[in-house]
Parts: sequence; structure tokens; C-alpha cells
Amino acid sequence: MENYTYNSLIFQMEGLKVSQTSKYAVFFFFLVSYIFIFVANVGILIIICVDRSLHQPMYLLFINLPINDLMGNSLLVPRVLADILLPPSERLIHYYECLMQAFTTHMFGTNAHTILMIMAFDRYNAICNPLHYNTIMSNKMVLRLTLAAWGVAFLLVAVLLGLTIPLKRCRSLITNPYCDNASLFKLSCENVFINNIYGLTFTVVLLTSSIGSVFLTYAKITAVCLTSKNKSLNSKALKTCSTHLCLYLIMLVSGMILILLHRFPEYAEYRKISAILFNVVPGSLNPIIYGVQSNEIRKCLSNIFFSRKVVPTF
Repeated sequence: MENYTYNSLIFQMEGLKVSQTSKYAVFFFFLVSYIFIFVANVGILIIICVDRSLHQPMYLLFINLPINDLMGNSLLVPRVLADILLPPSERLIHYYECLMQAFTTHMFGTNAHTILMIMAFDRYNAICNPLHYNTIMSNKMVLRLTLAAWGVAFLLVAVLLGLTIPLKRCRSLITNPYCDNASLFKLSCENVFINNIYGLTFTVVLLTSSIGSVFLTYAKITAVCLTSKNKSLNSKALKTCSTHLCLYLIMLVSGMILILLHRFPEYAEYRKISAILFNVVPGSLNPIIYGVQSNEIRKCLSNIFFSRKVVPTF
């Protein structure tokens, strides 16, 4: 018979089920991943902020991704690391900390889509409207697009959790490596039909608008490249757009794997790992891919790491 604990403020986190022999290897893997994510994304932020040659719409919009990756991973990975070293009975989390973690988790996922959507809009204007690009993508427009990306994500997630918070809780076990909205409303014994409907609508609208806008953007860019005989334009389009598309596909595939595994309860442990990797993988690869593809960022890194002072000889 199931035990019920009504409106408890302390939850038990199931976390990852790792053996004693493998827990330190898993801990070390996620620790190294988090350190790399932190250093790489902070480094990219500093480079873009300090170097005036990078104060272009493409990079000013891109810095939203490192900020989002730092936010998402900093509230998730340290908690997962701590729980790996604790026995299951001691993996406890307060209700308000759980709410904050759920809010950050959903903001991270939603922001990833909205940020990449506004980056697609920037690439569209750069390739399809090159003569009017500077007029369209002014500093004011960059600020508006950034506020829109974060504002839409905040509103959607606020409503999502706003429907869950009033529910009375009768359970206290989070069957996940971290808190999210589904984990929270599953603690309730009330009818969660509205929560399920909004959650499904939320996902469908976000994915449809995200995939649809990126598809239409790249369809128009492809049409322009095919009809244009300007090799310089086509080369620029291929380079900048392939970077953006690569980031988008990494985020999309990571999220799709997680959604699919939710449909197969027998793969619960794989779902937990994929839920963590959904944060870790894009956060690790985004700065690498943009750093490798961008000539400007590569030049900045070369100046930092490979510049040598000329010592005068007498």
C-alpha cells in the first residue's frame, strides 16, 4: 500500500542509480563536464564582451546561449554531483529549492528554442537582405529580440508552474535526477488533467513554432543561394548558417531523445541520464562549435594563447 505524506516540504530525490564501483567514475565525468561548460561559456562571454570587433548582431544574439547554458547547468549539475555521493535515503530537497530547479530547467529548454529562433532571423536578414541588414538588425532590434526570447520563455514557464503550485501534494518521492514540472504534479493526488493538457500544448506549440520558423528560414536562404551566382555570398551563408543549424540540431535531437524515453518506463535510468545530458551536451558543444567556425573568435583566441612578445636583440 502506498504511503501518503500530505503537503510535505521535504522531498526525497531518487536520482541516478549507480553502483558503488562506478559512482566515482560517473561523478568525475559530470564534474569535468561542468568545469568545462563553466570555463568555455564564461570564456566566450568575456571574449565577445571585451573585443569590439565582435559587437555585431550575430554575436550579441549568440551570447544568450552561453548565459542560458550557464544558468541551466549551474542549478542542475552541482546538485546531481552531490546526490551521486549520497545514499538514496539522504537525497533530500526542499520544496522551494525544487520549484526553483524546475523553473530553471524549463527556462533552459524553452530559451534554447527561442534564442535559436531569433538567431535564425538574424541569419535570414544577413543572407536574404544584405543591403538592409544593418538597418534591420540595429542595436535596438537586437535588444528587442533578446527580450522577446527570454520574455516568451518566462511567460510560458510561469504559467506551466503556476498551474502546478496550487496542487495539494500527497507524495514526496521525486523519481528523477532533478525537479521538473512533471515530477512536481505527479506528487499530487488531485486531477492533473489541465496540467497535462497545458504541458502537451506547451510542447507542441514550442516545437512547431521552433521547427517551422527554422525550416522556413533555411528554405528561403537555400533559395537565395541557389539563384545567386555570388560565390562570396554562398560561402558566407554556408559557414554561418551551418554553425547555427548544427547548434539547433544538437539541441533538438537531445530533447527528442528525452521526450521519446518518457514513453518507455522500462528505460527509466536511460531517461534520467538523457535528462542530464540534455543540459550537458549542448552546454559543452555550443562554445566549441561557434569558436571553431568563427574566424573572429579564432583570431581572438590565437591572440590570447599564441601571441609572443618580440624580445629585442642587441
